[in-house]
Amino acid sequence: MTETIRVVVGLGNPGGDYEATRHNVGFWLADELARTHGGSFRREAKFHGLACRVTAAGRDLWLLKPTTYMNRSGESVAALCGYLKVAPGEVLVAHDELDLPVGTARFKLGGGHAGHNGLRDILPALGSADFLRLRIGIAHPGERNRVVDYVLGRPSRDDEAAIRAVIEEAAACLPLLLEGKLQAAQNRLHRA
Repeated sequence: MTETIRVVVGLGNPGGDYEATRHNVGFWLADELARTHGGSFRREAKFHGLACRVTAAGRDLWLLKPTTYMNRSGESVAALCGYLKVAPGEVLVAHDELDLPVGTARFKLGGGHAGHNGLRDILPALGSADFLRLRIGIAHPGERNRVVDYVLGRPSRDDEAAIRAVIEEAAACLPLLLEGKLQAAQNRLHRA
């Protein structure tokens, strides 16, 4: 990875009904970054979401929480990236990941959508799969027909604590990503 991150997108669904659900862990990361770097979100109609501009490790960084609902996230991401003239390689998308255990997170560069509706919409909107992802583990409910209710449900208190702990660790890796040091960030996070 040679490009630095200029935009961090946290995926989730808008509204109080979804705020504490597993599907909104991407929002949780965006909120943690805003808190850590002294920013606050405000509604930006032209970006179809809540946006926040912060300085991290001496660099400008935009944080975005699309308010289009998960399956239309690409509209929001494309609007902000087009406005800022940001390339896909300068974007980090944080999302829930069924295939990782609770309390783990992984950085991944590129790839498909693996059935995630937010990523499915972002790929054509950016016209590229070459963006960085932060996959935040929420575990799998075990049965395919239980997935929708599971991701739209609240984690247990212990699971929420584990998810928030790994989000804090991922947020602490941000300075490395801003320096274009993906391997170092992966090494740090993947040991956590």
